[in-house]
Amino acid sequence: MPVTNVHEAKTHFSKLIARVADGEEIVIAKAGKPVARLVPYSEAAPKRKPGAWKGKVKILPGFYGPDKELEELFYSGPIFPPGREP
Repeated sequence: MPVTNVHEAKTHFSKLIARVADGEEIVIAKAGKPVARLVPYSEAAPKRKPGAWKGKVKILPGFYGPDKELEELFYSGPIFPPGREP
């Protein structure tokens, strides 16, 4: 990340903006200490609206119930995957 001083930033501001527009980040320092950072602008993510899916999703009966195939594998299936036995 390139560092430039305040005087150079004022003098070459348009050039710095062009570099930032190309995706570069630039740190501006005053007396050798970083004080600001120029970064490309990006739109903020839209705010989430609670309840946007209300009435659009239907959970069918039995969704939370046990799955017979998984239960069978869990209780009676092999302990190790095929080919991975110790």
